[in-house]
Amino acid sequence: MDYTCNPHLKITSVIANGMKKPPRISETEWQVMKVVWALAPCPAGQIIDALTSQDASWHPKTVKAFLNRLVRKKVLGFKKEGRAYLYRPLVAEKDCVDAASESFLDLVFGGSLKPMLAHFVERKKLTDEEIGELRRILKTEERKRE
Repeated sequence: MDYTCNPHLKITSVIANGMKKPPRISETEWQVMKVVWALAPCPAGQIIDALTSQDASWHPKTVKAFLNRLVRKKVLGFKKEGRAYLYRPLVAEKDCVDAASESFLDLVFGGSLKPMLAHFVERKKLTDEEIGELRRILKTEERKRE
């Protein structure tokens, strides 16, 4: 199932909230957060439905445990509405992607972008379109430095 961003959702940047960087979230927490980023604000039932439609092994109690963990980490917030809790992200997806990317780069490639890029370019079969896009990105960055 593909998720689209909810353009009407206002998420405060991590830095604006006084945090230095987003908290680390596990691979499974990422799965939960991707649903919340796409659907927020949303009740737990909607999150459970989205996750179980992707993978039937998700159990509602497991999803609720992850929601609680993400609330404790201050990645998610919630508001009680009637008998339901509506969950919303407290951290922008971009901030989490940036933090995870930096962490991966530091851990695997010692923080150096060149060997990481070379590794992926050599291991993956890039299409002509992808190569062209990489060239455009590099040229844009080069122009910014002039």
